[in-house]
Amino acid sequence: MTDTTDLSAATAATGTAPRAWLSWSSGKDAAFALVEARRQGLAEIVGVLTTVNEVADRVAMHGVRRELLERQAEALDLPMLQVPLPYPCSNEIYEDRMRAATDRLRGDGIATMVFGDLFLEDIRAYREDRLAAAGMHGVFPLWQRDTAALAREMIASGLVAHLVTIDPRRLDRSFAGRRFDAALLADLPGDVDPCGENGEFHTVVSAGPMFRHPIEVAVGEIVERDGFVYADVIPL
Repeated sequence: MTDTTDLSAATAATGTAPRAWLSWSSGKDAAFALVEARRQGLAEIVGVLTTVNEVADRVAMHGVRRELLERQAEALDLPMLQVPLPYPCSNEIYEDRMRAATDRLRGDGIATMVFGDLFLEDIRAYREDRLAAAGMHGVFPLWQRDTAALAREMIASGLVAHLVTIDPRRLDRSFAGRRFDAALLADLPGDVDPCGENGEFHTVVSAGPMFRHPIEVAVGEIVERDGFVYADVIPL
């Protein structure tokens, strides 16, 4: 487990932050983790890694169009490594392809990955186990932050995001396509995490301090597929 306090002290001692890649979901948590990793001096982000459903040609789980994903990479001004995944995808195939990706990064001298995880211990433990097997370690700039305060901080920073995936068992489908803003936070039911960390919703980011320029988007069709509700956010 990588402690961010230890990393900050190490950075201060050496004057340099470790070169790192960011696990990029296309959503707000990954985007704000990039902002915080830079602000805290935890890592020098030199690229972003994401998984893409090769059948739908969209970001896995979030359902974000590859075109919008690539516009994000341009706005980040960072190289992007896309890991194609079949659909359906077994855990064995997922781990094989992610192993190939991390091996490639290790070959380039990268030993650090940055993640936007907030408080799910099992997810963090899984990531750290897989990274350790690859000779790498993880950095979690948002770990255990109060998610209500964090959501407000994201919005105040100028981050613009829309809800692209809804789990209708946890949140009404009417939230699909809505902007992640103060009005949305006020409307969320009390049992829904303000950042959606329990899987209630996922987002796509189109503006914020992590980007060189905003991406103009429009909300298109809303569909239900495989038990989830998806809003098609389209780059203009």
